[in-house]
Amino acid sequence: MSHRLEGKTAVVTGAGKGIGRSIVEQFAREGCRVWATSRSEGPLESLPDSEQIQTCRLDVGDPDDIRSTADHIGHVDVLVNCAGTVPSDTVLDCTESIFQETMNINVHGPFLLIRSFLPSMLEHGGGSIINVASVLSSITSAPSRFAYSVSKAALIGMTKSVAVDFAGRGIRCNALCPGAVDTPGMRERIQRSPDPERTRLGILSRHPAGRMAEAEEIAAAAVFLAAEESAFMTGQCLVMDGGVSL
Repeated sequence: MSHRLEGKTAVVTGAGKGIGRSIVEQFAREGCRVWATSRSEGPLESLPDSEQIQTCRLDVGDPDDIRSTADHIGHVDVLVNCAGTVPSDTVLDCTESIFQETMNINVHGPFLLIRSFLPSMLEHGGGSIINVASVLSSITSAPSRFAYSVSKAALIGMTKSVAVDFAGRGIRCNALCPGAVDTPGMRERIQRSPDPERTRLGILSRHPAGRMAEAEEIAAAAVFLAAEESAFMTGQCLVMDGGVSL
């Protein structure tokens, strides 16, 4: 490893599995001190035993928890908003409670986390905020992803607004927009479907690349957005979708 993140400190939400976990592991290998957070502490226990990684329970749907955790962690150079929920619905069968919960976790949580960590970034002269959005957003959508697509479109809007407001003060804010990623959560959703094999093949058919992304591929892009190589990049949606949006 080239230790591209040497001397930096990051906080990653949704770090218990999937994309968030891979980001934590790759950040640590690149020399970053990482706070790995998750709503449940159990999944964090199996993270690599590394002096670069510290764990902390954090429910991004709980404003009080966000504020107290931010006070506990203190200053970070990089904030990765990765925690999220993926309901399956159309506008007609999405209940108000599901919609509110999705927006609370996928949008309100990142909003509060940025509000909590941005002031210290400004005091220290800069920082990188990485929002894990999705190609299913303002870019494109897929069947039965109403609330999810709305929330990720809002997250992209948040990304661009934060970027333009603070670009002159050393803050960069970018969004990762993956297509389907082969994570434990994705595999669980496929298995819960009425016909798992048909569901899996349907997902693959939407990707001209003929496969899902690996979590490690998305994490590698997060390293780039956290590192100095992307110092002139802000307000952008880094689309990694195997051709879905072409």
